[in-house]
Amino acid sequence: MTVLVTRQAPDFEAAAVKGDGSIVENFKFSDTNGKYRVLFFWPLDFTFVCPSEIIAHNNRMAKFKELGVEVIGVSIDSQFTHHAWRNTSPDHGGIGEVEFTMVADVKHEITRAYGIEHPDAGVALRASFLIDKEGVVQHQIVNNLPLGRNVDEMVRLVEALQFHEEHGEVCPAGWTKGQKGMKADAKGVADYLAESSEQL
Repeated sequence: MTVLVTRQAPDFEAAAVKGDGSIVENFKFSDTNGKYRVLFFWPLDFTFVCPSEIIAHNNRMAKFKELGVEVIGVSIDSQFTHHAWRNTSPDHGGIGEVEFTMVADVKHEITRAYGIEHPDAGVALRASFLIDKEGVVQHQIVNNLPLGRNVDEMVRLVEALQFHEEHGEVCPAGWTKGQKGMKADAKGVADYLAESSEQL
């Protein structure tokens, strides 16, 4: 297992299915440099928890686009399996025409570069990474196979990162957009806790 927070996100090039349904043989992660990115992994296509997470990401694409975020999904399946799953409706166990790129990591190279390969099953764990415009990993979460992620938490973290970048303040526990931040000094902590500790 690798902790990538504060480090440059590993670059990769692989076949993928784009958000418009087209298949490309050489999707380059570095081509998305200069954007906020949510990179998330799932174990396998045509399985159980996975479609719920993928649809949950897709249902929030308007919000991610509003925040300037490129969403990229990865599993160890081929681009052809991704394409077939995308062309299967949710009521038949598919994911429908999702709007984000789905990368094919058939050699497991990306999964290993991000340090999230399951030690026994050989698939990707349920891992998500928030990557800033400079390519630095700002957040990562890794769940075991039975545990689905909360995509709204990723939206919250994007908003927190953007708030910090804009205002220079830090985001205390449970911060949501519209709430006050905290100055990163002793007085800032004292002022914030005096006003808000009972709401934490």
